[in-house]
Amino acid sequence: MTASIWAVCSGVGFGVFQVLNRRALIGIDDAYLATFVQLVVAALVLAAAAIATQDLALLGDATTWSVVAFAAAGVVHFLFGWTFLNLSQQRIGAARTAPLLTTTPLFGLVIAAVTLGQLPRAAVLLAIAPMVAGAYVLSGGGGEARGLDALFGIATAAMWATSAVLTLEALEGLPSPLLGVTIGMLAAVPSYAVALLVHRRRHGLGGMARTSLALKIAAAVLLALATWWRLLALDGAAVAVVLALNLLSVPVTLLLAPLVVGRRLEAVTLRLWVGAALVMTGTLSLLAVENQ
Repeated sequence: MTASIWAVCSGVGFGVFQVLNRRALIGIDDAYLATFVQLVVAALVLAAAAIATQDLALLGDATTWSVVAFAAAGVVHFLFGWTFLNLSQQRIGAARTAPLLTTTPLFGLVIAAVTLGQLPRAAVLLAIAPMVAGAYVLSGGGGEARGLDALFGIATAAMWATSAVLTLEALEGLPSPLLGVTIGMLAAVPSYAVALLVHRRRHGLGGMARTSLALKIAAAVLLALATWWRLLALDGAAVAVVLALNLLSVPVTLLLAPLVVGRRLEAVTLRLWVGAALVMTGTLSLLAVENQ
């Protein structure tokens, strides 16, 4: 398979994951416990993939900072990012959450400006404009209640942008994205377990409907595979191409969510399509500008 096909598979896979995850959350009240289940399952899948396909000797040559940075990226991306994702889907649904996640490059620019002093060019600011407009439309146009509803999705994008910066730092000392993401996920699992022990959950896994738990496990497996496919794509294609093709997750989510979850819970309106189109236009423009 070519790198572009892997990227397409990753984008479609992540879109289907969001739909399955949203369907599973209908029978799960505790988004935090649901995230932990997702973490454990995905960690096992990626660990198996790493053992089967990677040169484990690279771990012995890795710098201490690279391991620490990958672990930190995992905690930020999986512990915080996935928790915010589940909370967002519970609150506003998969269809409204998916387009908000494509604002990740916007946060990446802000973080790079603050931490590295990399100020965006005028062309970049023009590309950002439709992203901001789209996020505004998706958040409800500035209404207080609706604006607050979008915060979890926006927070997810911010966490994923932060983890991307840490990952780039880590790859300098351990040039294996799959080993790195596995280290990050394995670091997030015990961190989350400690958090759950401190704040004991009332019902545990017994409080989840069996169908919902099964769907959650299936969604976690698909998420792990989509993550792996994205790494395979990055190994053979330009980053801009991979990020652009990953945006397929948005129309996939918008099309499937009403069918799988139900139109009552996942109402895909014209406003939602307009907001998603604005965000995706801005993202694609930003990728084009940054890779000229």
